[in-house]
Amino acid sequence: MPIENLPSVLERGILSHDGADRLVHRSVAKQEIQDRRVGKTVPNGLRLHQYANLYFCARNPMLYLRQPDHPNLCVIRINRSVLGTPNAVLSDQNAATDYVRFYPYPFGMERINFDYVFADWWSDENQITMWQKKAAKCAEALIPNVVNPQDILGFYTCDEQTKQRVETVLRGLQCVLPVTTNPHLFFR
Repeated sequence: MPIENLPSVLERGILSHDGADRLVHRSVAKQEIQDRRVGKTVPNGLRLHQYANLYFCARNPMLYLRQPDHPNLCVIRINRSVLGTPNAVLSDQNAATDYVRFYPYPFGMERINFDYVFADWWSDENQITMWQKKAAKCAEALIPNVVNPQDILGFYTCDEQTKQRVETVLRGLQCVLPVTTNPHLFFR
């Protein structure tokens, strides 16, 4: 999450793409991925852009591609209880991929390859296996419309300087959530 979006997130929560589009905000999403997501609908559910999407593991290809911007980003820690939100959906890989499968919670937890999700890297000698690992790294929890601010547990940053920036924003908002430096999460 861009640090500059934190005041809005702490007030309104983590919004779906459609919800965030109504606000001035900074996005780190790749446009080509958003173009794939825009017309996709979860079977018996909403359009992908109507869900707030959460990765199970932030150390993933998306964050890797954003390395130059890490000093302007933080990872938000969310309470696991959001998985029980009515009509929440789990994807076994990036929800924009062609071969994704969607599941209700808790059944979907058995269908996600968490060995791939939490692996440090998605590389593999076999090209097809590498694609599978890379897609699985981005398995998602799809929460209808919004993840409420009270479900935010804290933040991770790439370094001490970024941690201080986030803490300054939080102090200004009279928010006392913990901020933890985790360089490994940010590929450092």
